Amino acid sequence: MPLMTGCILPSLADATEWINGYVASDNLLGSPCIIQFWAISCPICKINLPYLQHFLKEFQDSGLQIVSVHMPRMEADLALDKVKATVKELGLNGPCAIDNDHSIGDRFETGGIWPSYFLFDAEGKLRSRAAGVVGIKMAENSLKRLLGTGAKA
Repeated sequence: MPLMTGCILPSLADATEWINGYVASDNLLGSPCIIQFWAISCPICKINLPYLQHFLKEFQDSGLQIVSVHMPRMEADLALDKVKATVKELGLNGPCAIDNDHSIGDRFETGGIWPSYFLFDAEGKLRSRAAGVVGIKMAENSLKRLLGTGAKA
């Protein structure tokens, strides 16, 4: 059963490693946040990552925070040096958890779908989840609704 709307932000503990600094779930309270799951072998994930950077600029007044979680799809995704190089290449400056054993993904109940986006409000309650090809657009619309910036239903 997938993580339901209204659920509290799950723990980000047990990451294999953190790139660009560690962040605890409690540190995300007080402003909206997107937790996004991706993998270096996922082309859609890479295409969508710049959109998340755009969200940070567009919604900076809201205090939006984005945490990336690299959850490998295949054995080749376990190469930490390749993940670090991709994070740098794509300009991901925010915290990125490496979830090699899928413990974080299991808590978020991703169902092994890449990419996956989870939007939490300032109280840490899940407001929406989206995944796959159209996931980034759905996440953007949900974020606009949450912030009252006029997204269409």
